[in-house]
Amino acid sequence: MENQYTMKMLEERIGYRFTNQALLRQAVTHSSFTNEQRIRRNRNYERLEFLGDAVLELVSSEFLFQRNEHMPEGELTKMRASMVCEPSLAFCARDLDLGKFILLGRGEEGTGGRARDSIVSDVMEAVIGAIYLDGGMEPAKIFINRFILSDLEDKQLFYDSKSNLQELIQGKLKKEFHYELCSESGPEHNKVFCVAVYMEEKLLGTGEGRTKKAAEQQAAYQALLRLRGKGCI
Repeated sequence: MENQYTMKMLEERIGYRFTNQALLRQAVTHSSFTNEQRIRRNRNYERLEFLGDAVLELVSSEFLFQRNEHMPEGELTKMRASMVCEPSLAFCARDLDLGKFILLGRGEEGTGGRARDSIVSDVMEAVIGAIYLDGGMEPAKIFINRFILSDLEDKQLFYDSKSNLQELIQGKLKKEFHYELCSESGPEHNKVFCVAVYMEEKLLGTGEGRTKKAAEQQAAYQALLRLRGKGCI
């Protein structure tokens, strides 16, 4: 995986050239890889993730503060939490195909770690931390604005897809809906679930995920996009 997906390719994808490329490599290195390769533990992404989380919180707070000048503090806090939570960052990371570049140990690879929300979201924050250390706040802010704070309408729809769908169907359309498990495949440690969502008897959307909850979120998002296309939103 390391030979196929190089750090140079990742730099091109994120639009930033590192002066110290070792920082980028560290940002995509999972502890299972350092343990397996007998590399010092502090060479994994965990410390960079800690730093990136703080940078992301500051940049997203400033963004929301300036964009929503009449919104009270409680609503700003709630909106920021939905934007930078684990599933949201994982959604953004998958837009970058970031999972393909992560250096994992064989055990973690075998249990589906490359697709796990907790890992890809952590790596997303670690990349932010690496950019901040290498180039300062300005390039980190550019990265966050481009890959996390852009297309917020669709991303917000995804972040809150299940609650938004419930509010739309039961509140506005006055109808009932339900999720239905279509299938599950793969070994016990690495299952993939397929879920469909119906409004009464009409199929609105389907989704796949490593958990039923993730699959339901994808299905709800597809349903919202379909209903928006019909002018229901």
